[in-house]
Amino acid sequence: SVRVALKLRPPPEINQPGEIFLICPLFFVLFFCVCVCRQARTFDFEDGDVYMSSHEYRFRMFSSVEYEGQLYMTPQNFIESVTMSEPRSTYRSVSPRELEKILSDTPPVWRGSSKLFRNLRERGIISYTEYLFLLCILTKPHAGFKIAFNMFDADGNQMVDKREFMVLQEIFRKKNEKKGRKGDAEKSAQLVLKKDSQEFVARSYWDVLRRGASQVLFSDLAERADESITIDTTLLVHFFGKKGKAELTFDDFYRFMDNLQTEVLEIEFLTYSKGMTTISEEDFAKILLRFTNVENISAYLENVRQSIPDEKGITFDEFRSFFQFLNNLEDFAIAMQMYNFASRSIGQDEFARAVYVATGLKLTRHLVNTIFKIFDVDHDDQLSYKEFIGIMKDRLRRGARVRDSGTLGKNHSFPSSLKPALPSGGVFP
Repeated sequence: SVRVALKLRPPPEINQPGEIFLICPLFFVLFFCVCVCRQARTFDFEDGDVYMSSHEYRFRMFSSVEYEGQLYMTPQNFIESVTMSEPRSTYRSVSPRELEKILSDTPPVWRGSSKLFRNLRERGIISYTEYLFLLCILTKPHAGFKIAFNMFDADGNQMVDKREFMVLQEIFRKKNEKKGRKGDAEKSAQLVLKKDSQEFVARSYWDVLRRGASQVLFSDLAERADESITIDTTLLVHFFGKKGKAELTFDDFYRFMDNLQTEVLEIEFLTYSKGMTTISEEDFAKILLRFTNVENISAYLENVRQSIPDEKGITFDEFRSFFQFLNNLEDFAIAMQMYNFASRSIGQDEFARAVYVATGLKLTRHLVNTIFKIFDVDHDDQLSYKEFIGIMKDRLRRGARVRDSGTLGKNHSFPSSLKPALPSGGVFP
């Protein structure tokens, strides 16, 4: 494994949002690598292990489509998996002709919107590796979208084609193999895609960073990403067209990621708003805590009821801005360390300033006050850095939060012999 230690010396003053990124230019590269590698490590099993990963467990639990012996999610399944505790869809098997009809309803990427998954509902399929990719998108800061795009853009032409995108499949296929194969990691790291008779030339400082990060991310991968039999999915058709010849631009990629984040937030907000323009502060607390390991959630909710007797409500703009802040939580933590707030509790003004410095987001005074009322357990109007950061980092793993995870129950609605869809060679217990 690779360990990276960053020793940061507090600067005299940080006045503009985003300055922290200049201090730590490798941060977003490393964050994206860690996100993908962390997902991959989750399902690296030894022989004899009886428990599946929480990601695979949740994928199996919410998947409702079987095609050629493999499990797939529908767009509706994915939305349910990140917003609900239990699945609603019933299991079904589809034929090649039915799948072709389903995929024919997929719009091109330039027609995407923040209602894409809700509009498609059951008319689409999502593979397991795509599920992991989508989960990663949900917690990616906007400033990291370009990094994510460049990780796929292996030849650096500012366009991503279908073959480059399939690197994603190879990453998780190789990471999923047994640990006995790890001896191959000592071989020299190479990119998955290699241009024939064409040497990669680093044209800028960013190219050097991107190439280095790619080698870390794609190390121990065989150069045969195109050898696996690929079944077209909704994402592949959406990004690259029905013939797979289209190319994905950064603008389209950015719009897709932003739309997905917005869509999930809209669904969660509308679930509690019941047609109104706001949700209650208590419901806001429920949404924050539902995917955490907090044991006594009722105590937090009681804290809100007593501290905010007169409800003002949380608007969708406030709701979205807070979750955009959560996606920048690592940068916020660094800013806190620079201001020496990591070792002590802070007040509302200090908190709001640290959020702005790290993310450029201005949280409303009411939103900040609500956050403090939720987490200020001892009622001193101070927020503990350790408790808040710890709980919210746990919240970011929303796709893996399964309070009763383990082996699948016998009464599940699909055959347990089916496997999540991976390229050939994927192994699951």
